[in-house]
Amino acid sequence: MADSDKKKSHESSMKELLRAIPKVDEFLGWVDHIQAPVRFVKGCVREVINAEREFILGGKLKDLADLGRETLVAKFEKRLQAKLTPSFRTVINATGVIVHTNMGRSLLPVEAMDNLVKVGSHYSNLEFDLSTGKRGSRYSLVEELLCEITGAEAGLVVNNNAAAVLLVLDTLAKGREVVVSRGQLVEIGGSFRIPAVMEKSGAFLREVGATNRTHVKDYEEAINEQTALLLKVHMSNYRIIGFTSEVSLPDLVALGKKHALPVVEDLGSGSFIDLSRFGLEKEPTVGETIKAGVDVVTFSGDKLLGGPQAGLILGKKEIIGRIKKNPLNRALRIDKFTLAGLESILRLYVDEELAEKHIPTLAMMAMSPEMVNKRALKLVRRVKKALGDKCDVATVDTMSRVGGGAMPEQDLPSRAVALRPRMMRLNELEKRLRDNSLPVIGRIEDEALLLDMRTVAEDEVVQLSQALLTVFEVEDV
Repeated sequence: MADSDKKKSHESSMKELLRAIPKVDEFLGWVDHIQAPVRFVKGCVREVINAEREFILGGKLKDLADLGRETLVAKFEKRLQAKLTPSFRTVINATGVIVHTNMGRSLLPVEAMDNLVKVGSHYSNLEFDLSTGKRGSRYSLVEELLCEITGAEAGLVVNNNAAAVLLVLDTLAKGREVVVSRGQLVEIGGSFRIPAVMEKSGAFLREVGATNRTHVKDYEEAINEQTALLLKVHMSNYRIIGFTSEVSLPDLVALGKKHALPVVEDLGSGSFIDLSRFGLEKEPTVGETIKAGVDVVTFSGDKLLGGPQAGLILGKKEIIGRIKKNPLNRALRIDKFTLAGLESILRLYVDEELAEKHIPTLAMMAMSPEMVNKRALKLVRRVKKALGDKCDVATVDTMSRVGGGAMPEQDLPSRAVALRPRMMRLNELEKRLRDNSLPVIGRIEDEALLLDMRTVAEDEVVQLSQALLTVFEVEDV
């Protein structure tokens, strides 16, 4: 057949295919029994029709059978289901990373969730003083608890720790210098860097020392009439090892007092209890930092604390009072849901045993490898027989991480369920689990997909087993 004839035949076939695409009204008649918002239904019908037209014009669709009613309705239903499924969804975190930034960081305990429902579905005393009948301050609802737990004179809460640092620097150091060790100029998640936050606050960075070693004399030699404060940044998300030296907080506080300069420490993650009880490296608690004499300390609410996203600012009453009056504070303030969640968390911390038991972040850190193994064995018992020769299933030793940029070099011994599929690639299994109606996120390691059971809740084991049966297309047994 000549090239011209081939071209005419191709064009004729394409026109036939294009004519076979149903009109919008016809397609709507096929799906008029489906109960869904009309806007979504019409939108998905148009999307399917437009996609088929593009496939034909691009040479990807050449068979009239692919334009049959059953085929097109199935494509429509898949698109509609995606539209009706919330974008913000729950997932099963089987990565072993407890404070997983990409998956919402800390989980809130039942007590906090109950309080969220109450304040969200009813009016509240958010800024109403019940004792006087006049306008009150939302910060007073948690300030007393914060001071009780940490020993601080006063406190304030904003929407995250970057905001806390920004607000402190804007209040205390705008237009002046802030002295900080070169080795502490960290970058936190999302490419936010301490120097950039400092620049936005209007303060000027004065770096001292070397990357790996900084001494008291380095700070002292940098102090001049333009110095506003001394800043210490906790290196929670990385470590410098080897020939290193940094100035302790008590020494920095002593230097601040000598020159009548406030000392501010950004703890980053921040914790109210000594985490060494869980086999982790000793980290300074917020209370210990306050006791060391620091003027202001900032830290996150949704990392080691195990609460909602928030930036907590604690310290001396006079300085916190100035920070509260900063107009920027209004732009960074927290809402009623954050307050409700945070207050519930703080009330648990009044009794450390209660906190360890009820706050999920702490409970996961405290869980022994033996307890994790029991959960892993429970999952294996539910799926091993059903998966048969489709997948090797076994429990293995592994290591969990605290996450959230905290304690980067420290691991928690854990147990995982290792999956080695025989009829699909590991990447395909990982994708199928991620695409499940309840997404499951694990990690590929040692030629297996590991499901670290430290971060899988007891009530998620059944859901996880069902997800595995679904992706391997086997019936529950």
